[in-house]
Amino acid sequence: MNKIKVGVLGVQRGASMVRYCLEAGNAQVVAICDKWAEGLEKKKKEFNDDSITYYTDFEDFIKHDMDAVVLANYAHEHAPFAIRCLKEGKHVLSEVLPCANMKEAVELIEAVEESGKVYAYAENYCFMSAPYEMKKLYRQGKIGEFEYGEGEYIHNCESGWANLTDADPNHWRNNMPSTFYCTHSIGPIVHITGLRPIKVTGYESGMVTRSRRMGRKSGQFGIEMIEFENGGIYKSVHGGLYKNSVWYCVYGSKGRMESAREDAQVGGVGKIYVNADEYDGQYERDIIECYDPAHEVSEQSADFGHGGSDYYIMYNFVEKLRGREDADIIDVYEAMDMFLPGQFAYTSIVEGGVPVEIPNLRSKEERDRYRNDTTCCFKDKAGDMYIPSYSKGEVEFPESVYEELKKKIDK
Repeated sequence: MNKIKVGVLGVQRGASMVRYCLEAGNAQVVAICDKWAEGLEKKKKEFNDDSITYYTDFEDFIKHDMDAVVLANYAHEHAPFAIRCLKEGKHVLSEVLPCANMKEAVELIEAVEESGKVYAYAENYCFMSAPYEMKKLYRQGKIGEFEYGEGEYIHNCESGWANLTDADPNHWRNNMPSTFYCTHSIGPIVHITGLRPIKVTGYESGMVTRSRRMGRKSGQFGIEMIEFENGGIYKSVHGGLYKNSVWYCVYGSKGRMESAREDAQVGGVGKIYVNADEYDGQYERDIIECYDPAHEVSEQSADFGHGGSDYYIMYNFVEKLRGREDADIIDVYEAMDMFLPGQFAYTSIVEGGVPVEIPNLRSKEERDRYRNDTTCCFKDKAGDMYIPSYSKGEVEFPESVYEELKKKIDK
């Protein structure tokens, strides 16, 4: 089969996907689009490939002859571009997050269903070595039925915040609620177990000093306590605590498995510990297995970002388009199972910490309830359903905060 022709929207985050196409044998990048003309010029010189066409206008880009589009634009803007691409007959790989509000969630799902095209969600943390091995072991029954788990995605971005946000008070990162960027911590448990979240209670941290220095108008981190359809409970924590941490732990009826802590300095999320019994309900002495699992094509992925997981989201997406039925992609319904707990956790926070039901958007009847629900913290998305990104009320920082950040931007 010929190589899959790929277009990439978003030259900065999309550089990893472009690199995959330049190096892999199953895809080729044919077009790149970004409104940042200077960035396009830099990448044009770096890639030095005359077969790639560069666009600053999405309308021109979407008409290019290509099979699929990678969406690596702003995290709260993916859904409208995904819908447009699907309607134009393009397959879609969407970066984190799938949508900004429930109206977009409904529209995205229905666009996927109507188009018949492949939609894949690029939650790369699912494909890091340890959580991906956990999925394999869980599906084999190694630890039995899921009972409890914890996931952490802690990333102190203060040192790079000026560049990440362009020191712009209106940037999405400065206006997202504490529970919005949730799928790095929630996604792996959904992908490991295949279970659907049905209820969530949210928690929000206070406005700490770092938040004020960064100009971020929300709590510094969020927590989701999630109930799954089988009764299992999961604790997800993510945000800007001071010390970074990526860690996952899953308890089942026959044992436990977890990734190594970063502080252990023995591989971090690349190493796995498994402590399981042969039979459900028969507690034996601790028999701990500890090893570094290898992916199917681990040599090719070794120097790709996020522990090699950037490679696998592209590899599986392209292989799916090439007809490989068992290619491991995250479809639009699973993407929503990863996103909705954070969306409704903030509803829980705003309503005083009450548990909130999570809808099953596979059902048209449940989708109908949210068809016109634009509730979110992004003013350009919410309309008259706008809510502040901090539950205690609207936050505005003096212009001097952003002026100080501008001085730190790496030109």
